[in-house]
Amino acid sequence: QVQLVESGGGLVQAGGSLRLSCAASGRTFSNDAMGWFRQAPGKEREFVAAISRGGGSQYYADSVKGRFTISRDNIKNTVDLQMSSLKPEDTDVYYCAADPTFHNIVVVNPRYWGVGTQVTVSS
Repeated sequence: QVQLVESGGGLVQAGGSLRLSCAASGRTFSNDAMGWFRQAPGKEREFVAAISRGGGSQYYADSVKGRFTISRDNIKNTVDLQMSSLKPEDTDVYYCAADPTFHNIVVVNPRYWGVGTQVTVSS
């Protein structure tokens, strides 16, 4: 059974930084592209960042490009999202996800989802 468990969310002031981590189990981690998404109440879940199986390719939403960095460790089976220069509009529940196909991550259609972690950015 696939499990994706996010951690690292919390409350941070605007301009600050936060690092999210997602621990994966139940599958061969290096077989999956990984991604981060976010969702506000009443809104659709949106793509934030994706990373390829080996970590050599990353892709970001325009809204976070230059501020967020996705990385993965295929030994520890984790994927991280380093968030800097945070803005109040970054406040959301953040989810990690896994899929064998990088494209499915980018188009917000991954096979496996985590349960989410709340990030709140105060102004």
